[in-house]
Amino acid sequence: MSEAGGFYELAEIHVLMAALGGSMFVAYLLPRLKFLRGASSAAILMILGLVTFLVIPGMPAAPDPTVSPRLWEITSEIAVIIVLFATGLRIDNVSSWRRWRPTVQLLLIAMPLTIAAVAFLGWAIAGMTVAGAVLLGAVLSPTDPVLAGDVQVGPPRQGNEHPVRFTLTAEAGLNDGLAFPFVYLGLILAAQGSDPSPWLLDWVLRDVIYRIAVGAAGGALIGWLLGHALFSSWGSTAIEKSGPGVLALGSVLLCYGIVELTEGYGFIGAFAAGLMCRRVQEKHHFHNRLHDFSEAAEHALTAVLLLFLGSLLPSLWPVLDWQHSLIGFGLLFVIRPVVGWLALWGTGMTSGDRLIVGFFGVRGIGSIYYVGYATGHMEFINESQLWALVTYTIFASAILHGATSFLVDRYASKSVDKTASH
Repeated sequence: MSEAGGFYELAEIHVLMAALGGSMFVAYLLPRLKFLRGASSAAILMILGLVTFLVIPGMPAAPDPTVSPRLWEITSEIAVIIVLFATGLRIDNVSSWRRWRPTVQLLLIAMPLTIAAVAFLGWAIAGMTVAGAVLLGAVLSPTDPVLAGDVQVGPPRQGNEHPVRFTLTAEAGLNDGLAFPFVYLGLILAAQGSDPSPWLLDWVLRDVIYRIAVGAAGGALIGWLLGHALFSSWGSTAIEKSGPGVLALGSVLLCYGIVELTEGYGFIGAFAAGLMCRRVQEKHHFHNRLHDFSEAAEHALTAVLLLFLGSLLPSLWPVLDWQHSLIGFGLLFVIRPVVGWLALWGTGMTSGDRLIVGFFGVRGIGSIYYVGYATGHMEFINESQLWALVTYTIFASAILHGATSFLVDRYASKSVDKTASH
């Protein structure tokens, strides 16, 4: 009996390995089909996970996020920091305030309003505590750099970055890190109560100002040093003979680890490192190799996450009540489009471009990380409903934004951005 049991466990592992290998192959193939990229491929991978774990005999159960949130947190964390570094590498032109103004207004206006609106719904409709509602808003607020590839700028050195694509790319690169102060705010509210007098100043100085500044400055410094090391006389000779894998992963992990050790936000640091590394030698072809490897590693990790996430859909469906469903659909169809459109007022973007940027607030892997982090640090009464809400919001976003991503090309302003690189 013990041998049979051991053989069955080994067989489960082999079946799981085959399923994960197949998902990675699919993740490699789908982005190469023009109509199945980004959010579209994410939806397919989640459906593949659902079918795989339901149909294939011997498939072990996916890790329960309510039991082992740390596993989901770490896996999604690695995927996010890799893609944030690659996102920084992709941006060709950062030269003018006019290009960055829409992104800045989205980060300073749309993101806090989104958190406040989702928190209000969580408190008023789902009956959450103030602390839990603020955490919910922070978890669902970031747009995703992983699943939104089909509406963002392309690989390095392509040039002619449309303002819509640039804004969606830069926003996704920065707002994953900028959600963290509000995660800490929710945890502080849970631990110390809603009276702000004991903790407000410390939260503003440490969690908002200090950690954002350290993340941005530390990441930029490491990226600048990396760029000069790579493109020095000896570095150029070395990179021509070596593959980009060790450099890409090593750079990301080094930057993220140092920034986090200095209590900065590592997500901001990873994006800033990629952005600054690119500035050292903007036209060098090695940026494409670094980007391509980072993207391939991110696709592999994301495929595993989405496969497991899709396998959870049947088990999470019974606990997804109408209140949490209303929050998810309200975020995708009302909150993000409205606050995004309003936040872009006065940026010089056309009304159509503002509508498109507001609508394409793709949710994805970043939300998995934050809900894993939040549930690992705070006990939620309705933790299953929270995971169900996040999972189905990601699934709905993948279907909705994947099916409509053609709008970015078809209806975005056709005017040429004069500040784009040529």
